[in-house]
Amino acid sequence: MRVSAKADYAVRACAELAASPHGDPVAAEVLADGQGIPVSFLERILGDLRRAGIVTSVRGRSGGYRLARGADAVTLADVIRAVDGPLVTVRDERPPSLAYEGSAAALLEVWVALRSSVRQVLDEVTLASLVSGKLPAGVHALAEAEGAWENP
Repeated sequence: MRVSAKADYAVRACAELAASPHGDPVAAEVLADGQGIPVSFLERILGDLRRAGIVTSVRGRSGGYRLARGADAVTLADVIRAVDGPLVTVRDERPPSLAYEGSAAALLEVWVALRSSVRQVLDEVTLASLVSGKLPAGVHALAEAEGAWENP
């Protein structure tokens, strides 16, 4: 699986919004500066997040963006799907729509298992748990597994 820059930036921007005191609106420029994200790219991402109902925009002098619902109700999967679409695709198709024959027949089960494991992590981690640093035990366990931090 590859996490796009767009998805990474979207999650980081949403983390900044989740950390905003009292859910106050945050200007796109402030979000961009806080995470080192190009502001023009971030504005397009914020548009995608707004259309998906993840963030709302507030007009006016003290306007900006804020989460549309509580940080504990928004998962990383929600954010990534809003900007990139489905979490796991193969040749731009969702795994259940694929079919393999012969020696590669079991490959479909591998792709479905991959999608399931990605969902297991991204659907569990909320913006609130990310910002607080209190990630689910299952995520910690996967990150602590032997070889998890090594690049083969």
